[in-house]
Amino acid sequence: MEKFVIHGGKKLRGRVKISGAKNGVLAMMPATILAPGTYTLKNVPNLRDVWTMSRLLNDMGIYSELNDGELFIDSRNINSFEAPYEHVKKMRASFYVLGPLVARFGQAKVSLPGGCAWGPRPVDLHLKGLEKLGAEIKIESGYVIAKSEKLKGTRIHLDVPSVGATGNIMMAAVLAEGTTVISNAAIEPEITALAKFLVKMGAKINGIGTNVLEIEGVNELHPATETVIPDRIEAGTLLIAGAITEGSVTIESCNPYHITAIISKMEEAGCEFEIHEDRVTVRMDGPPKPVDITTAVYPGFPTDMQSQWVSFMLKSTGVSKVTETIYPDRFKHVPELQRLGAEIEMSDNTAIVYGGKKLTGATVMGSDLRGSAALVLAGLIAEGTTEVIRIYHIDRGYESIDKKLRQLGADIERVPTDEF
Repeated sequence: MEKFVIHGGKKLRGRVKISGAKNGVLAMMPATILAPGTYTLKNVPNLRDVWTMSRLLNDMGIYSELNDGELFIDSRNINSFEAPYEHVKKMRASFYVLGPLVARFGQAKVSLPGGCAWGPRPVDLHLKGLEKLGAEIKIESGYVIAKSEKLKGTRIHLDVPSVGATGNIMMAAVLAEGTTVISNAAIEPEITALAKFLVKMGAKINGIGTNVLEIEGVNELHPATETVIPDRIEAGTLLIAGAITEGSVTIESCNPYHITAIISKMEEAGCEFEIHEDRVTVRMDGPPKPVDITTAVYPGFPTDMQSQWVSFMLKSTGVSKVTETIYPDRFKHVPELQRLGAEIEMSDNTAIVYGGKKLTGATVMGSDLRGSAALVLAGLIAEGTTEVIRIYHIDRGYESIDKKLRQLGADIERVPTDEF
């Protein structure tokens, strides 16, 4: 086991490169099931979640190898149509294999997800969509058993614009007979990137980037090479790292358009920005103003930045409210921040943050990916030494975050620990 040891009080300055999007590559990897052959995905981050997906695909007979940001995948020898609980419990994105397996092989056995510690995220929209396409769905002993002789195009309206359901249904529909229309589809950049990857593979998809996708099924697809988009959540996290320390940080190899909601709220808090085509500089002189946020589906303020915003508002000059509408119980970082001296009150799905209180270093424990990032951000401004344990959570979605923060001047070390 490892932990982070952070000595707070350093202003971050400098330039840092953003890695490829975790949620982007995790959607593209299962898409390789749809057509036998060899694929190359570029700009792939070296993350625990990528390795988890690689192990799952390997168990199905798909070979993969990651070298210097390039992921080679060979899907010619698939010999299993099962995604066991041991993989899916570690990472909900494993459920993405369901649609491609049913589309290409007419069968799949996929464990119901375990996933993040902060609450359930049902997969009923995935299953209802596949059933409308003609798949027979059963739940047996914690597994989804799906079968279909041939999927057929249809109209599917999602009750909520679920990213996972949109991706799974889209991957199933590209090989279905006829035309499928998905309305109220998710429009997150990762879904748009997946759609473009499928088009490179020979799929016919109209409406990419909108909430209505029209998919004309084809008989077969072919392998393709694609570059993973930049990680917008890592970009937002590092921008807040620069601002919370009252420093000046430039993030490179990013897409500013994908983080418009984050930048807008940071500007409201008093941050100054220079925005270019593929880089953003943030400058902060003094503490931020208190700014309320409410999470929303893209292009709204992302739920994956909620916990980091709570930490940012700890530095503010007043009281702010952080309301979570996507996953209402996603606040396990709050008790840990309180261990550092944060004054935060909870009211249902809203955290009331009293900024300007002195934070003092302590040992805190990560319980999920983004909550762990919030603890690191708080540690950057706490007096004394902060130790963050269970950092395997943060390693799921941030590539070498300690190295990147050190590059910007943070005093942070990764050290072995017996603490769990």
